[in-house]
Amino acid sequence: MVAEEICQRLQQRFGADIAAVNLEGAHPHAVVAAEAWPEMARFLRDEPDLRLNFLRCITGLDLLEDNKLAAVYDLMDVTPSGSGPKYETRHEFAVRIEVARDDPHIPSVAAVWPAAEWHEREAYDLLGIVFDGHPDLRRILCPEDWVGHALRKDYEFPMEYHGIPGSTEFDLPNPRH
Repeated sequence: MVAEEICQRLQQRFGADIAAVNLEGAHPHAVVAAEAWPEMARFLRDEPDLRLNFLRCITGLDLLEDNKLAAVYDLMDVTPSGSGPKYETRHEFAVRIEVARDDPHIPSVAAVWPAAEWHEREAYDLLGIVFDGHPDLRRILCPEDWVGHALRKDYEFPMEYHGIPGSTEFDLPNPRH
């Protein structure tokens, strides 16, 4: 099934919850409403002709210019082929969810794709996206007492952490300055 057909199925089923569709380029995706995401995720996984049963990754984005954060879910249909440990991919698709930067909440889909548990924790840790309903939402890469979210474009890098000096290129707290 090609991306255009997947988008048509989503638009038929979820209508106004599909904010946009991008079929251009190498990464076709649909932009969907956060509140519809859990039901849509189950639909994408459970519909027999879609069967997007494998979550490859979640990529967090800081859309500073639009005052939003986003999570992009890369999904695949991974099907056993013949005997042995071989698999084939019938199709793949991405879903993008954009939320307000000052209150970034997206429902967790860890119950749909167990791999989301780790990926959501990473997006939480590094960008500050809160995944509501996540079974264990806490930092995964930074210490629990770390201040801020290091992949945000306006992040101010600490010049020390518990007495350990830190620096960026040219000793700036934000390399964008």
